[in-house]
Amino acid sequence: MSEQLIEHFIQFSYIAAAVLFVLSLKWLSAPTTARRGVRAGEIGMLLAIIGALLHHGIVSYQWILVAFVVGSLIGVPMAVLMPMTAVPQRTALSHAFGALAAALVGTAEYYLKTPNLDSFIMIALVLEMLLGFLTFTGSLMAFGKLQEVLPTRPVTYRGQNFVNLALLGIAVLIGAYLVVNPGATGLFLVFAGLCLLFGVLLILPIGGADMPTVIALLNSYAGLASSAMGFVLDNKLLIIAGALDGTSGFILSVIMCKAMNRSFTNVLFGAFGQVQVAAAGKVEERPVRSATPSEAASILETASSVIIVPGYGMAVAQAQHKVRELYESLSKRGVEVRFAIHPVAGRMPGHMNVLLAEAEIPYDKLSEMEEINGDFPYADVALVIGANDVTNPAARHDQASPIYGMPILDVDKAKTVMVIKRSMNPGFAGIENELYYMDRTLMLFGDAKGFVGEIVKSLSDGAHG
Repeated sequence: MSEQLIEHFIQFSYIAAAVLFVLSLKWLSAPTTARRGVRAGEIGMLLAIIGALLHHGIVSYQWILVAFVVGSLIGVPMAVLMPMTAVPQRTALSHAFGALAAALVGTAEYYLKTPNLDSFIMIALVLEMLLGFLTFTGSLMAFGKLQEVLPTRPVTYRGQNFVNLALLGIAVLIGAYLVVNPGATGLFLVFAGLCLLFGVLLILPIGGADMPTVIALLNSYAGLASSAMGFVLDNKLLIIAGALDGTSGFILSVIMCKAMNRSFTNVLFGAFGQVQVAAAGKVEERPVRSATPSEAASILETASSVIIVPGYGMAVAQAQHKVRELYESLSKRGVEVRFAIHPVAGRMPGHMNVLLAEAEIPYDKLSEMEEINGDFPYADVALVIGANDVTNPAARHDQASPIYGMPILDVDKAKTVMVIKRSMNPGFAGIENELYYMDRTLMLFGDAKGFVGEIVKSLSDGAHG
């Protein structure tokens, strides 16, 4: 194959990959076309890899093959063995690996080409390494919080925001100096270290409730780092793919913030999720009503309309398949069953959609908050499975509440509310949920998977009657 023909094929593969990446994002925006979007992204990435491997700048495939084998040994078990409930953690690790790859490529380019680097390339290198290194450690911190090997509550100290911003400011100043004086290789190591440290400190004060937004934001940073790498390597596909990743991640972050009625600065620096301690002398025991699986089954069977609200508790208990059994059992009895999905339910954007899709619940039964909220007053039963803060009525009226103003699912307007929860412990926001103390609310205490299974068994056996 002639060199000219190879070059034409490379350019064709890059153009085709870019088109497929755009189509992938479009199709991933809707559950009914999401699988097609995944396939388009996979084919696009395959074409991009083939094009890159044919590049004339490659003189040996030895280390590429070694990296391919090592990456496969890590990636295949992650994809095959990791349970669906751990998808947020796997996503955080993917961001970490991608960002580290971009940062290391930038590091290699810097040392290989210094001092023969013009200002434009040096600016791209600084941005690539800044975003890559901070995203690497930030994503590892997010993984630790999601896996609960690190505290999920915000870790704060006096003057923390000032320290973080000062650290970032110093890193930016050093980066600017490197643009003007690329030969200051000693400062480069300081710059890289500050970026790595800032990534840790950035995520430390962020609580578990904000992880969906954090994951989307880190995804944006990793994409922008890759786009900067495209400028450094003069690879147009990397520029396009990174820009698509960066902008889509940023837009998703904006959507997440809007869903919580909070700003980026509040998410990053607000230490949202600290446990709210009641004032001395104001602690009171409030009565709650509870029910058994048999009683819950009786109420559900006599209902004509049921709205199920899944949350992180469903994910932790891996209850999605039992929920599908409940859906099927009620549907066979003529009960209309739908699912209400809050944009920030779970630990990552679309977390509930992913789990319910895995359990093969029909896409048309999944409704976003805006389209289903008006139907709660007409629902006989709202069954909440492990969702806490996104169902708390305090968000509407309690101006002292940290979630005040956050759009919530209006489950409290249903005729009967049933909440499956292990205990009365607060959610990620660290506050009690007023919903649990309402007269129309029944608390179903227990593991979500076990309790839903008991409800299904009671419906099948007729033991509830």
